[in-house]
Amino acid sequence: MLTGEIRSKVNQVWDAFWSGGIANPLEVIEQITYLLFIRGLDEIQTREEEKASLLGRPIERVIFPDGVYREGRGGRDVTYAEMRWSRLKNADPTRMFTLVSDFVFPFLREMAEEGTAHAEHMKGARFTIPTPGLLTKVVDMLADLPMEDRDTKGDLYEYMLGKIASAGQNGQFRTPRHIIKLMVELTAPTPKDVICDPASGTCGFLVAAGEYLRAHHTNLFRDPELRSHFHNGLFHGYDFDQTMLRIGSMNMQLHGIEGADIRYRDSLASGHADDAEKYSLILANPPFAGSLDEETAAPDLRAIVKTKKTELLFMALFLKLLKPGGRAAVIVPDGVLFGSSTAHKAIRRILVDDHKLDAIVKLPSGVFKPYAGVSTAIVFFTKTNSGGSDHVWFYDVRADGLSLDDKRQMLVSEEKFGPISKATLTEEEHGMNNLPDLVARWKERNGAERKNRRTGQSFTVSRDEIAATDYDLSLSRYRQVTHEAAEHRPPKQIIAQLLALEVEIAAGLKELEAML
Repeated sequence: MLTGEIRSKVNQVWDAFWSGGIANPLEVIEQITYLLFIRGLDEIQTREEEKASLLGRPIERVIFPDGVYREGRGGRDVTYAEMRWSRLKNADPTRMFTLVSDFVFPFLREMAEEGTAHAEHMKGARFTIPTPGLLTKVVDMLADLPMEDRDTKGDLYEYMLGKIASAGQNGQFRTPRHIIKLMVELTAPTPKDVICDPASGTCGFLVAAGEYLRAHHTNLFRDPELRSHFHNGLFHGYDFDQTMLRIGSMNMQLHGIEGADIRYRDSLASGHADDAEKYSLILANPPFAGSLDEETAAPDLRAIVKTKKTELLFMALFLKLLKPGGRAAVIVPDGVLFGSSTAHKAIRRILVDDHKLDAIVKLPSGVFKPYAGVSTAIVFFTKTNSGGSDHVWFYDVRADGLSLDDKRQMLVSEEKFGPISKATLTEEEHGMNNLPDLVARWKERNGAERKNRRTGQSFTVSRDEIAATDYDLSLSRYRQVTHEAAEHRPPKQIIAQLLALEVEIAAGLKELEAML
């Protein structure tokens, strides 16, 4: 997590951007990201130099070669060494501004890493910081960040993107990092997986999967084949927003993933012959809003489900991209679970009867605040082409560790936040953060969880019962209500659940108004 001091510095720089005439939040993030990337390049070469010195052999990867890059104004040569972050950050403001605008950014666009997604997206890099003074403020802030900590860089991105107060275009909005970590934890990526996010944005899911592999497969990088796969074949992301592609590509690079396949693609409009059944794991939170024109939607997706609705077309896309045995964890709006249209029922029937629907995890409506109050769930499934949905596990997340209003304030301590708690939660804290309990029960979904009564927070439902309800997948459809004496609950837990209920009611009213 970011310290208060770092947050304060980010806020100051953000205010300076605005007063300097850059009011687009994504442009601010993009410029800061470029500078983070420049620092990252220098640190990569420094590590390579130290490794070469230790082993007594030449540097394997040279980013900044010896010698002159190009001639500057007044005939003064600018060397590659001058463009390295370690030198750049100590230059006076005017010199720093000249170096970055006239030399560093052209160098980034011309980098000799051709053939990588990173190089492709950097060709369009633009330097738009207007003054030497603002550039110096930004560089000073970034110079103080502990960049050896990958989590800090991720938290920095998340904090900056959190400043975007409304949903993005076409229904896009940020996925909270603890929800991403939850989905990664439950799908448990392996070093031999081939992972895809077809709506990758800043590549949050792919970054989290990489961090999971580093933490759980510590010998991964000792195997040359697995190491090469990690850097060049494991991670794939598509998006149709060039700014997000650039930020996502740099995000992967800064998290130590060198050759990720991050590229432009309108996932719902283009054919998929080149990557059908290519991936073993899909992690995604695709855009929900809107419909496509019939002639715009890819024919191979409409062959799976005849619809114009983007959320259903994305479900068809996931099935198309997964190889047999491949698994997926994807966020969907609640309407996908209980919509009454022929297309809604068809996609649910396909998941239940033709493949293996593993679980439905209902999320509280406030989980995407302040971007949106939409009700959502995580759908977990495995592509089999032969069925296998014997039972489906349901879990009702009522609290995720943060308040469910626009402020999204942390309700538990940092060590007890997220899906993996570093300390035992009290009963009261469990009421404010259900995610560790979810992870524990997930491991028992095919065992002890089968015996749960449907009055609790989690339970299973048979395939036959789901089929008998027109494949309705909403948790409330199967929960049994009892009128037993109310259990004692701590006041904070009651308040948290009442706030969650208030948010859900408001979201439901908005959805009802939209339908009317």
